[in-house]
Amino acid sequence: MKILAATHNKGKMREYAELLADLPVAWVSLSDVGIETDVEETGDTFEENACLKAATYACQSGLLTLADDSGLEVEALYGAPGVQSARYAGPGASDEDRYRLLLANLEGVPDEKRKARFVCVIAIATPHGKVFTAEGARGGYIIHEPRGEHGFGYDPVFWIPGYRATMAELEPEVKNRISHRALAVKAIRPRLERLVRYDSALSLGAEHRDEAEAASNE
Repeated sequence: MKILAATHNKGKMREYAELLADLPVAWVSLSDVGIETDVEETGDTFEENACLKAATYACQSGLLTLADDSGLEVEALYGAPGVQSARYAGPGASDEDRYRLLLANLEGVPDEKRKARFVCVIAIATPHGKVFTAEGARGGYIIHEPRGEHGFGYDPVFWIPGYRATMAELEPEVKNRISHRALAVKAIRPRLERLVRYDSALSLGAEHRDEAEAASNE
């Protein structure tokens, strides 16, 4: 069974493949299926954007599709960058451009007021129009200078007190247990497993259709 991970982000694609490595599926990216267009993220929430992307790409590809919308919410910036996290520094900006702008916008804000959280909402859409969602979040603080070489996005400036490290300083196997994306994957996994069973039952023929429908509707 093929599942489309609706992203061009290689770091995100790698994380999903690692987090769900034990599922009997083949992961493909948008580029793998010849989709180069981007869905305009017009939603006001992570959930709206995740659902929009998953449903659109499932329809275009004919594949079960996993999409997410994720970002960083900083209390001192009234929740910004939020759903604009990937576009925070404008078109063509790099990860470093974005976190440097964030640090500039937090200049002078004391440590105790730099509270933030990473949020991830995952949506799974079938080609037939069903959409399922789950959310994960990880709290922390924004430090004053980047630290660490792992991860991507805002990871180098996101400090996790319980681990006394930034997200970018964590080894991948640790990050893949505690990150916002890992928590969202854990929450959506039972639904994904049922959909995989549904597809497997359908592939066995008409005599297994009842079994497939039961798996889909659990």
